[in-house]
Amino acid sequence: MAMTEAVGDAEVPAEVEAAALTAAACLFHGFSDPARLTIVQHLALGEHRVVDLTAHLGLAQSTVSKHLACLKDCGLTSTRPQGRASMWSLNHPEAVMELLAAAEKLLGLTGDAVTLCPSNREVLP
Repeated sequence: MAMTEAVGDAEVPAEVEAAALTAAACLFHGFSDPARLTIVQHLALGEHRVVDLTAHLGLAQSTVSKHLACLKDCGLTSTRPQGRASMWSLNHPEAVMELLAAAEKLLGLTGDAVTLCPSNREVLP
């Protein structure tokens, strides 16, 4: 089932619908950390090494590597060797940027409601 199909479609088996929703939740979890979103924005500009991202973000190398591993596990990034370093890139940059643009549009429509939600308190600094 696509996430944009009507909920409760009688032709979609419950297991298929549940699996699709679980996959979508996992995808959104990949974007749920501000540092990961910042990494995605940097990678949208082109390939980066971990050391470059560390310098841009001001985060520890281990933290950046952990976030990159999460994004890779989600299928959003990949690496290629370059000498002793690895170059990180987005797998589907156009689709990722379309998703982020849609999120910005939705945030514009909802205003501060998402930041006021009690369930989101752990995300906020």
